[in-house]
This record gives sequence, structure tokens and C-alpha cells, in this order.
Amino acid sequence: MTVAPTPLAARRSEAASAALTEIAGRTVAEFQLRGGKHVGAIGPPEGRTVTGIVRLAVDLGIPLVGTIASSGADVAEGMPSLHAWGEIARAMADASGVVPTVLVVVGPCISGPALLLGLADLVVMTEDGFAYVTGPDTVRSFTGIEVDHRGLGGAAVHGRRSGVATLVVADEDAAREMVGAVLDLLPNNHLEDPPRRVTSDPVDRNCDRAGAIVPARPNASYDMRIVIEDVLDAESFIELRSGHAANLVTGLGRLDGRSVGIVANQPQQRAGTIDIEASEKAARFVQWCDCFNLPLLTFVDTPGFEPGKDLEWRGMIRHGAELVYAYAGATVPRLCIVVRKAYGGAYIVMDSKGLGNDWCGAWPSAEIAVMGAPGAVQILHGRRLRETDDDTERLREQAELELGYEERFANPYVAAERGFVDDVLPAVDTRRILASALDRLATTREQLAPRRHGNTPL
Repeated sequence: MTVAPTPLAARRSEAASAALTEIAGRTVAEFQLRGGKHVGAIGPPEGRTVTGIVRLAVDLGIPLVGTIASSGADVAEGMPSLHAWGEIARAMADASGVVPTVLVVVGPCISGPALLLGLADLVVMTEDGFAYVTGPDTVRSFTGIEVDHRGLGGAAVHGRRSGVATLVVADEDAAREMVGAVLDLLPNNHLEDPPRRVTSDPVDRNCDRAGAIVPARPNASYDMRIVIEDVLDAESFIELRSGHAANLVTGLGRLDGRSVGIVANQPQQRAGTIDIEASEKAARFVQWCDCFNLPLLTFVDTPGFEPGKDLEWRGMIRHGAELVYAYAGATVPRLCIVVRKAYGGAYIVMDSKGLGNDWCGAWPSAEIAVMGAPGAVQILHGRRLRETDDDTERLREQAELELGYEERFANPYVAAERGFVDDVLPAVDTRRILASALDRLATTREQLAPRRHGNTPL
């Protein structure tokens, strides 16, 4: 249902329109940037129209939704066109963290205005949408590489490689449906809590699927999404950026009717290790959930950071610190479940007690340690093992040492004794216990020390 547009005559143009509308029953401030003489090109009139509706969304405290098919700045208008999209960017930066911002790309979104996608909380791209800052002709002249619009910035590229697209859908109708589903899990603004819905899924239901899907062997893979879906309210989980950095899962869902944000390692991809893309993906998501009062549930199963010279040269330290910074600064209720492996620094950055989470549980199968038993034994006893000439005896002794290390260090009970784990719980009880913990923490409010702002490791 769409209500009558709010009069904004002084700000209208051929390529931009703005109105207060409804999406899935929620009032939103909505703009369309498309059509006109130059395929949605942004000139001063378009800049005024879009900037006005962004400011109105902030003033009213309601979500902002924009649909874009734009060829960029309007060359016919000259330099004022550049400042026009710059004014939109400034308005969207001011709206960031105040109201949810969603942009839907249904055609071209190129040149400077494409940077607006990086400012939005969510970007939904249809399969025929594409976005880039510099086009195929410029790429060819600078690099000699031939590439077309879709190969350079199509929905598939942004859904997998760049991570710009939060969701990729078939068409505009599907995009609007997904926007409505996501907004239903979010508050109108940063001063409100997300809406709580009545659920028919019993809160004390056993998580039989979650308990059965995780293999006993620590190196065997499985799909963490099955665990997540079994713990959350039935059919409430929406995965975001599913194709990008697939070794880490992010998404929204509900637990006992409450909206929550989910961060989880994915053992099915790259063994659940954390690399640069996964760190960036999770850090941005954690900060976004913190902006809009979404409690965070973290599911841990990671053997560590992914090793590699290329990763280190590209800045694994800086990007890994982004996730540390995001979790450490989050003030919403934070709950964590160690499902299986939790080793080294990767265990710490996945919202451990050391980073200040509010509640941490672990399954009995969890392995929480500085590193896995084979690596630890080589460090602690490698010289002695190498001095053993008999291969059979050496392997027998190594197996005994690894078993002893696991019993002494790599289990959740040792972590629980030292206060790093609040509860060692059967897998089938995960939903009930998490919901109970969230219920106790729902009113948590953390006061941060006053300062201008932190210096996030971008």
C-alpha cells in the first residue's frame, strides 16, 4: 500500500521523486532516482530532492529506502552536479546510525554516486543492476583489459567479490519484498528497540538438528546455517551477504520473538578460518547491529586466522583489528556459543569474555585452547619426539601427548572453571538457554566514556 506522496514540489525533478510511503506496513521515507533525459543523472534538482527526503527521514525517525538507476552526475549541469551528489552523501552520512538506510539498485549506478552504496546499511541489487566508480572504457584505457558493465560491476560481482550487495534478487518486486522482510526485524531509528513478534515456535523446543549436524571429528565440515536456523525461531533467519566471505555467516533473525543479529564461523567454507574479507564483513555487521539495538548472537567454530603471505601483506593485522574494535565497542547484549573449535586469537575476536561479552556458553564437544593439540604438542614436546628413532613409538607417544593436552587444556570445562565460559550446555538445550539469557540481558545498557569518537582501524 502506498499513501499519497508528501508535497515536495520545490524539490522535484524529472529524474528524482520523493514521498512518505509504506513497505510491508512500515512508514518509510522513500525516493526514486531514475528516468529523465539522462537515465537518472544527478543534477542540482535531483540533489535537492534526495537530500530533502534523507533529512526528512532523520527528522521523523523512520527508515530511508531509495531506488536507483542512475548514470551518475549530470554532465549537462557541470560542476554543480558533482556537489549535488556530494550533498546527498553528506546527508546519508548524517543519517548513518540514526535511521536504517536501504538502497535498491535496479539499473546502472555509476561514477561518484555509486559511492552512496557504500554509505547505506543495506544494498539490494536486482540481477540486471550494475555499479562501479570508473567504467569499462576507463578500465580499458588504463589497464588494457576488456570488460563489460556486468563483468565490472554486476550484481554477481558485488554479491560475491566486493560485498557491496547485501542481497541479490531477481527483480524489483523481489527486492521490495526483501526490504520489507528486513525492515520488519529493525527499529525505526536508533532510539527504539526492534519490534518483538509473537512466535508459535516453542522457546523450550529441543535443538535436535543442531546437535546432530556437528560431526565429532574436529576436521569434518558441516553447514553452520543449520545450527543457526534450528536455534532461532522457525523460518526467521535472513542471511546477509551470503555470497561474500562465505567462511563467515552474518544475518538477522528472531529468538523467542526478539530480533537478533547473528555472526558465525562457517566450517563448510575454508574450514571456518577468518581472513580479511570475513573480518571486514563481520565488523561492519556488528557495528550496524549495535547502532540499532539488535542483540548479538555469535556461534564459534574456528581453527584460527587463515595463514598466508598475501593476507599478511594486505593487512590482516589491521583488518582483524576491525572485528576486535567492533565487538569491544558494542553495547547491546552479546551472547556467544562455542560450538566446536575455538583456538587462539580467532577465538578471542569472536566475541570472547576478554572482549566483554555478556554471556558465553559452550557445548561439551567444544575445544577452547591457544591452539589445537597437534600444534601444541610439537611446540611443547617436538624436540623430544624428534629424538625418538622408532617411528611407531614416536607416533604412540605423540598420540598420548595430544590426548593429554586435550584433556588438560582443550575442553570447555577448564574454560568454565576459570570464568571464561558461563555454562557448558547440551546442544539440544541451546535455544532454551540462549532465550533465557537474552531475556535477562534485554534491558542491559552500557555507558561508554565520553569522547569525540574512537579511531577505528579502517
